[in-house]
Amino acid sequence: MPDQLSDPGSSALEASTPARRLPSERGASEVSGEAATPGRRRRKRTDWRLGGTSVRRWDLSVLSAALIGVGLGVVGGGAVSRIAAPWAATASTVVLWLGLGAAVAFAFARSRPAGLLRFRPIDVLWGVGLGFGLRLLQGWVSGADAEAFPSAMALDGGLPSGWWLTEAVPAGLIAPLVEEFFFRTVVLIAVYQLLRRSVGGVAAGVTAALVSAGGFVLLHATAGALTLVDGIQLFAVGGTCAVVVLLTGRIWGAVLTHVTYNVSYLVLVVVGTWGAVAPAAPSLG
Repeated sequence: MPDQLSDPGSSALEASTPARRLPSERGASEVSGEAATPGRRRRKRTDWRLGGTSVRRWDLSVLSAALIGVGLGVVGGGAVSRIAAPWAATASTVVLWLGLGAAVAFAFARSRPAGLLRFRPIDVLWGVGLGFGLRLLQGWVSGADAEAFPSAMALDGGLPSGWWLTEAVPAGLIAPLVEEFFFRTVVLIAVYQLLRRSVGGVAAGVTAALVSAGGFVLLHATAGALTLVDGIQLFAVGGTCAVVVLLTGRIWGAVLTHVTYNVSYLVLVVVGTWGAVAPAAPSLG
């Protein structure tokens, strides 16, 4: 099938061994005067899932930086949110993003995994399709068909002043970008890289996806109590995005999936507000 999710290189999750030359082939080379060149360069790998120098430095130090970054972000953001000021909520979110972003910057300063930032048009198709699919799943699991549209109604019946800047842009664009680069690049790839050679690509991929999705849920739990439905849905979002990265070797499909999931909720908020419908509250990713 031409437009399937996995690229031809998705078999990189499976262990592979180089083909050995037969003795007759080696003899033919020697007879023809072809000698192996000492110190011959290895072919540069173009997929981080196969290992190599581009991802070798994403080790325990990167994973430790991720834990430190998210810890400082959560603690610092929580402290800022206690300030009695109208800007405290926004500032606390920015502090959290700075912690996550610092870990991402540290990882990419060490090396850039081969192929991770490559973009292909198929990423848009899968990102939009999976994002809407996850939103439909959220509506079905939470019984949203029996609920009113969410809204962010101000006293005058419209959207609050500055809502687009303080809510829509952060939730629809910045949060998905920061969270995906943290959980689906730093955490996912670091765990995968640490385990790949010892347990194999498939087992390493499954473990990395579970760690990435679980951490994604825990981060959102720090912002307030989550219901079981919220936890399941957030895990579904994190797990889906992790699988996209593992199957394609690229990050943009996951980013677009997360963006579509969040933006679809924001569209419901706008429709609910303009339609003067009472609020409900599905969770954002």
